[in-house]
Amino acid sequence: MNVDLRIGIIGGTGLGEALADGMDADEPQTHDLVTPFGTPSAPIVTGRIGDVPIALLQRHGEGHVLNPKAIPARANIFALKSLGCTHIIASGATGSLREEISPGDLVICDQLIDKTDGRPRTFYEHAAVHVEFAEPFCPVMRQWLLHAAKKCNDTTVHERGTYVCMEGPSFSTKAESNLHRQWGGDLIGMTALPEARLAREAEIAYALIALPTDYDAWRPREATADQASLLDEIIGNLNRATQASVELIKAALSDVSILREQPSPAHDALRLAIWSDKSKIDPAAVKRLAVLWGRYFDG
Repeated sequence: MNVDLRIGIIGGTGLGEALADGMDADEPQTHDLVTPFGTPSAPIVTGRIGDVPIALLQRHGEGHVLNPKAIPARANIFALKSLGCTHIIASGATGSLREEISPGDLVICDQLIDKTDGRPRTFYEHAAVHVEFAEPFCPVMRQWLLHAAKKCNDTTVHERGTYVCMEGPSFSTKAESNLHRQWGGDLIGMTALPEARLAREAEIAYALIALPTDYDAWRPREATADQASLLDEIIGNLNRATQASVELIKAALSDVSILREQPSPAHDALRLAIWSDKSKIDPAAVKRLAVLWGRYFDG
């Protein structure tokens, strides 16, 4: 079975600009979309890299103006779905909770712990929809990215990592950072949720490349380091990790055969997830979300 794929890429400004430069020059289009959940963080740019259709979205908006809680995750995922995205590669800056995960490395995450509070986390407010989420990241995409990582000899790519998603926008206290380590967390960030959960509800395969920029609060810093020098170091690590993630994504896009040939488990995530009696769901709600679940109501 061949999947008719389009890959959405969600990340920061630097990532989007670097990948946009690699698009076929005569193809990119900019989409200003309005969804039932408002407008996405930024206009979405579609085009091709090689023969792979892609859609680029800046998670924090143009100029990085949206803090993590303000990111319109439902609008972002709905918009990508409406543009035909079957897969999403997300990237995001994180703190490292492990000595062996160095700033500037990349991590292909395999698990999530949700510490967010008050963020809308479902599309289906007028029905009982319960998706499986034990494995929050697509195993097919993880295999694909890890295979591509073998071509990136200059970067350490960790095969797994548990991402703790906190509310923010302030960073952790030292006590919180140590607690997250005791929980088994490997990374701390603010943006993977509800993004990953909403992608599952939209039946989009989702994988996350984490970009560690520092060691969070648990690791003692040098006494002589001032705030300005620490910030410069973090920005330098982020730039290095961003460039490494661009190289990894480009390497992965050079061969998408596994994604075309092997459907993700996420692609039928709603098949057994709609617990409500469909005849009792408001037809207006069905129509409003038809992009997401319409195929389960046809006929």
